[in-house]
Amino acid sequence: MGGGGVYTHCVICHWFLLRRQNILHNPKEKADWFGMFDGYDSCSEDTSSSSSSEESEEEAAPLPANLPIIKNNGQVYTYPDGKSGMATCEMCGMVGVRDAFYSKTKRFCSVSCSRSYSSNSKKASILARLQGKPPTKKAKVLQKQPLVAKLAAYAQYQATLQNQAKTKAGNSAISVEGFSWGNYINSNSFIAAPVACFKHAPMGTCWGDISENVRIEVPNTDCSLPTKVFWIAGIIKLAGYNALLRYEGFENDSSLDFWCNICGSDIHPVGWCAASGKPLVPPRTVQHKYTNWKAFLVKRLTGAKTLPPDFPQKVSESMQYPFKPCMRVEVVDKRHLCRTRVAVVESVIGGRLRLVYEESEDRTDDFWCHMHSPLIHHIGWSRSIGHRFKRSDITKKQDGHFDTPPHLFAKVKEVDQSGEWFKEGMKLEAIDPLNLSTICVATIRKVLADGFLMIGIDGSEAADGSDWFCYHATSPSIFPVGFCEINMIELTPPRGYTKLPFKWFDYLRETGSIAAPVKLFNKDVPNHGFRVGMKLEAVDLMEPRLICVATVTRIIHRLLRIHFDGWEEEYDQWVDCESPDLYPVGWCQLTGYQLQPPASQSSRESQSASSKQKKKAKSQQYKGHKKMTASQLKEELLDGEEYSFLHGASDQESNGSATVYIKQEP
Repeated sequence: MGGGGVYTHCVICHWFLLRRQNILHNPKEKADWFGMFDGYDSCSEDTSSSSSSEESEEEAAPLPANLPIIKNNGQVYTYPDGKSGMATCEMCGMVGVRDAFYSKTKRFCSVSCSRSYSSNSKKASILARLQGKPPTKKAKVLQKQPLVAKLAAYAQYQATLQNQAKTKAGNSAISVEGFSWGNYINSNSFIAAPVACFKHAPMGTCWGDISENVRIEVPNTDCSLPTKVFWIAGIIKLAGYNALLRYEGFENDSSLDFWCNICGSDIHPVGWCAASGKPLVPPRTVQHKYTNWKAFLVKRLTGAKTLPPDFPQKVSESMQYPFKPCMRVEVVDKRHLCRTRVAVVESVIGGRLRLVYEESEDRTDDFWCHMHSPLIHHIGWSRSIGHRFKRSDITKKQDGHFDTPPHLFAKVKEVDQSGEWFKEGMKLEAIDPLNLSTICVATIRKVLADGFLMIGIDGSEAADGSDWFCYHATSPSIFPVGFCEINMIELTPPRGYTKLPFKWFDYLRETGSIAAPVKLFNKDVPNHGFRVGMKLEAVDLMEPRLICVATVTRIIHRLLRIHFDGWEEEYDQWVDCESPDLYPVGWCQLTGYQLQPPASQSSRESQSASSKQKKKAKSQQYKGHKKMTASQLKEELLDGEEYSFLHGASDQESNGSATVYIKQEP
């Protein structure tokens, strides 16, 4: 997801180095080093006296023209004087933003004025205007309205629109689509999990030291100018990708604080406006607090930090995903989790894949998961380890479909199975994939190759093993006997077991079984950074197309208890700290995925009558899978071919990677 860490830069150093490069490349250009929109001051001269009242804050002292700012390699950079934010067209006399003018010299407001100026028919008119003579009738048509008049009219228009918007907002209730992470966090004083906790998410491995007080350049929304302008803001609070910002000049005034996604396209490091020729305009609310905004900014930004100049590039690079539509994979069968099937990548959103099972004619039989999910594998994986696999009814690959390269899938840790290893019949504790809120008594039912194990939940297994599920030996979802007792987690005993409270010693003796050795389990606990109470966005693994507002409610080593805000605790899920199904606050907004807001009180009450039925349905589903009796399973299995690929199977069995499949008789 990216290379090394992103570290904030000193604002003044970064800004002056950028401007020095611009001046070296354009020695004739006398641009304002802050990109300040100096012409803006002319719009407020009639009200400048108000800024000198006793209630106004102390103005920053103006800086001498030769004030040294910073020394670097023996060179002293100084802050130059001059106004270059505005320009006047030499043809028609229009006053406007210099950056919007035509040509490198910025002498004309448009191509037509530039061409007219060069034509002989206009020379006399231009000469007359320069000599102070009355313009011709045609010249009067070309003259534009003064900028102040235009801005006044535009400001009035903007104020009207804002009043209409406020009235409309006041008369309408907040809809589900109106959920705001910023309001939710502010109103409840919540804390969000840092982006660095999510290594699989964009910028997760290179977030660096982006934190509070970092300064950035953002669009100035407190402005009535017709063009898009920017101003500098500081980060007041971070919540995942979202940041609470405050414009420079507001000090302790939070009236115009606003939330934005720091990875958005309109967020830039300080110095970007100067390098790009974009105007910096102070917000209208505080524009009269200081007469010398340049000096104010220099004073405020000295010693401050900003984003690195390549931050937008790193964001873009971290959102490039190797999986593409039409790629074929092997994925768990959501109706029979003991086997895999071939599916095709339909779409990719933020690294999440919508997979459509290959036999689905109407392309509605789908499955959602992240590209790093342990539930997807390369074509041929099932045969290579001896896992069950359902052959496709399609005898030939569809045009354009191709097998996903094996190196794109998440790698599992290599294990040594030659020594002491897991054996069939050994007991352990495991998260039940049919009810992710529980950890159950389980048994190793089959040992596969490459460290993979088939696990069954005691007391609820089908006779033919159709509800076994595959975990790797290093999976954080399986635990040694006694894990729940040591960590004070409720262990779910086998269904129908009556000797409660459940005791492992008694159960092992009664069943004549042994516990899997503790040393074979994954004991690595990374410094994940999660804390109880942190907010995040999490996949509802019982309905994996949904991503919901969630909270970390408990942490056991690397195991997290995830609660979906607004829902009962029975819907909680145990998830590993490195699960690709967890995302920072703001991930859905960044990637364009729909976020499910917390369930409202009214929606919960409306479902109270059917809550027991919903609980039963949800607890019996594994990404669409429904538990059935043995007879029901046998009836359904008659409708489709199911194959068990044993390690070292004969060549008569296809591995699923061939272009043409040979149908095998049952």
